[in-house]
Amino acid sequence: MEEEVFFNKVHASGIITVDLMDYEPQEEVFFLDIKDFLFMGLIIKEKEFKEELSRYDWAALSDRVVAIGCSEDTIIPTWVYFMLADKLHGIAKRVDYRTVDEVKNLLWREELVRAEFTHLEGAKVVVKANPKIDPDLFMVVVDKLRPVVATLMYGEAGMPKVIFKR
Repeated sequence: MEEEVFFNKVHASGIITVDLMDYEPQEEVFFLDIKDFLFMGLIIKEKEFKEELSRYDWAALSDRVVAIGCSEDTIIPTWVYFMLADKLHGIAKRVDYRTVDEVKNLLWREELVRAEFTHLEGAKVVVKANPKIDPDLFMVVVDKLRPVVATLMYGEAGMPKVIFKR
């Protein structure tokens, strides 16, 4: 009986897959909720706000990425952000007034911008599809790969959508 030989067309095509999940930052983002500093859970009163700031354990945020926001629908004076940024200066690794997801996306974007793709020079590359990844990140990777690769595709190596071909 003859042995059946399987031929992997995807492997033979020479297409290299880039998975953006490989560039996802593993760093945890801490959400600092201004709600915890509100007077009676409603408003910012300067004296009480400063007292809450003095009682807060800022050292717990040492070398962490911090997203600042407010889960309550209230007016936050701009000086509050100055004070929070001042308290976190030299303690937190990074401070942003954004949601946790937005900060994670920024970190991911920065990781892609720093990434080196020169090893893909002249290659046929498919960027793996993933609906969980923000479209912004796909736009960044196009900017990084287009000058380097011979063919840029999106989807799966077996059925890619050709985006660019030299």
